[in-house]
Amino acid sequence: MKISIRFFSSLREQLGISVLEFETQSRDVSQLRSELMLFQPQFAEVLAPGKAIRMALNQVVCDGSEALSEACEVAFFPPVTGG
Repeated sequence: MKISIRFFSSLREQLGISVLEFETQSRDVSQLRSELMLFQPQFAEVLAPGKAIRMALNQVVCDGSEALSEACEVAFFPPVTGG
């Protein structure tokens, strides 16, 4: 399925992108995070398991167990972001 992934704040700066259209086989947000870490070495560093990263699915903060669906939007951002 094709989804849209957004990166905010310091994650956006580290990756050099704010939006990524991505074809995934992942079933939930946590699986997507793992899949992205295999996508490119830079993603592995930024999204590593020990990093404090918040996630949202369709603009609702989630814990990672929420199911993905076609054309959904997933966001990754640090725990504290500026306006």
